[in-house]
Amino acid sequence: MGEEKSVLEHNFVVKELYPYQKTSIDRIVERLNQGPTNNNILFQLPTGGGKTIIFSHIAKEFIQETNKKVLILTHRIELLHQTSSCLSGIGVDNFVVSSEVKEVENPEFYGCFIAMVETLNNRLQDDQDFIENVGLVIVDEAHNNSFRKIFQYFKNVNMLGVTATPLSSNRNLPLNKNYDELIIGSSISDLVDKSFLCEPTSYTYDVNLGALRVGINGDYTVSSSERLYGGFDMQEKLITAYRERAQGKKILIFNPGIRVSWMVYDMFKENGIDHIKHLDSTFSDQERRDTLDWFRNTPNAVLTSVGILTTGFDEPSVETIVLNRATRSLTLYHQMIGRGSRVTPNKKSFSIIDLGNNIHRFGLWEAPLDWHDVFNNPDKFLDQNYFDELEKQRELNYSIPDDVIELFPTNTEDLFLDVEDIYEGCIDRGEKASNSLDICISNHAKVITDNCQDFDEADLLIHKLDDSIRHRLKIYTTCITKSTKSYLNYIYDTYQRRLRIEIKKILREREPDEDE
Repeated sequence: MGEEKSVLEHNFVVKELYPYQKTSIDRIVERLNQGPTNNNILFQLPTGGGKTIIFSHIAKEFIQETNKKVLILTHRIELLHQTSSCLSGIGVDNFVVSSEVKEVENPEFYGCFIAMVETLNNRLQDDQDFIENVGLVIVDEAHNNSFRKIFQYFKNVNMLGVTATPLSSNRNLPLNKNYDELIIGSSISDLVDKSFLCEPTSYTYDVNLGALRVGINGDYTVSSSERLYGGFDMQEKLITAYRERAQGKKILIFNPGIRVSWMVYDMFKENGIDHIKHLDSTFSDQERRDTLDWFRNTPNAVLTSVGILTTGFDEPSVETIVLNRATRSLTLYHQMIGRGSRVTPNKKSFSIIDLGNNIHRFGLWEAPLDWHDVFNNPDKFLDQNYFDELEKQRELNYSIPDDVIELFPTNTEDLFLDVEDIYEGCIDRGEKASNSLDICISNHAKVITDNCQDFDEADLLIHKLDDSIRHRLKIYTTCITKSTKSYLNYIYDTYQRRLRIEIKKILREREPDEDE
């Protein structure tokens, strides 16, 4: 289940449709047939679900039933040629409107035209009849606002937008103003359960994002992100995460900026990891092709990049996605992770390493999300107070991972301290609120010293409990309503210092008396 089947048709390898893809095609074609000639439909399907093959079959059926042309719009060269190959594979004669094309000779020979949005816009400005008899416009990656400039030339045709995330990044240009309805395809969890997408495993590393600043586009600025992720601590956290969770895997790393990506490349090289390359938007087309060919054909390859590979890039052999950045964009979050979700005969699962608290912010990639709510109420999902509150609730619901619990076989139950209950007990007894921190420190000191022989071992266990410590402090600061990041950082440093002092005291008392 989930492996690609194919048949030979017109000298092209054609993928047979999976049942969920056929169901989506039937639903969309039915709506196009039932609606008016200017019916605008938006279709949502997760990355890796096969949107290209779905809308290619829709184009084929539309051409056969109406004898009208289909125009497909993309915003990346890779999507342009990928779509053309797919259409040719199912027997649809198509023409690619590239930047070199000034006019279409013998347009009657083609049922479908594929164009980059900027190229077509330039041609239409010179000649509004550049492509005639169009009955359906299909917009790939429809959440991208650049397509709107084309809509003015095709006012009385059907529109079909396809996207994994029906949320425009521009609050002033919501998708529900251009599309009349949203059709939802299969969910991520359903495709995973049926082995059409890989089973994800997520690993999070808590990161202090207090230094990040939000720009006018609503996301964290590149400058503040590069300062944070270019720092020694974050570089060390990345290489640690690689060694703990991704060594020996084919890895795609997403960074906040070009400078950080080059720093990641240098750091991996310095640590003896030579199977790594860097890629960014300044590379020539040939350099880009060479780099991606190397990545495709190199086992255990590591590719560090910026935002260039979030769309239009399809390399199913990717085994681990590393989010070496933080984002406030739900769309970008899903695009990045989706690059690792494709199934192959030799790959049924993939890993997600989150170094930007993104999973706390948006939830697990595979978790259910009400896309109708996203489509109908985009302001809610562009308002970061909504995600900030979700992130806060997820942080408060933190649970210690099983692999950490296994490090504490003695008195394991002492790991699970109810900080809120301890705090309320101190208040009820008329004690200072800070006494609850004293109890937390003593508890952690006991559980660590019960499971170590010396301070070196204790220090390693402190490191493993870092997320637990931060979680306790977030609960505490919520209780006392002083949850500013600066205060949290202050009590975190104090907690760590006092914990180490108490552990050393316990270990000294454990040592045998020399006079005995």
